[in-house]
Amino acid sequence: MLSNGAHSAVVKMRLVVNGTSIPIKQMGPDFLFVQSDRDFPPGEATIFLQIDESHRQWQVRLPEGISKDLDRVALEVAQARSGSQAIAK
Repeated sequence: MLSNGAHSAVVKMRLVVNGTSIPIKQMGPDFLFVQSDRDFPPGEATIFLQIDESHRQWQVRLPEGISKDLDRVALEVAQARSGSQAIAK
């Protein structure tokens, strides 16, 4: 059997707000789409991104917070960190 070298990456994205992990459905440059069952006020959060074995995390600011009634969350990047840090579950 011949292989064309195709690879499907395993991608996991999470937003952690005040210790609560929220799955990210889609990420853009200044927004996220999430599904949260509760509201969060404006503040700091951390995005965790895993692509295969590569891990990255960075701090963001949620200027409008999170509304359980809306999927879209506005964000501003605060500070970046990358590497193979352990990711909280």
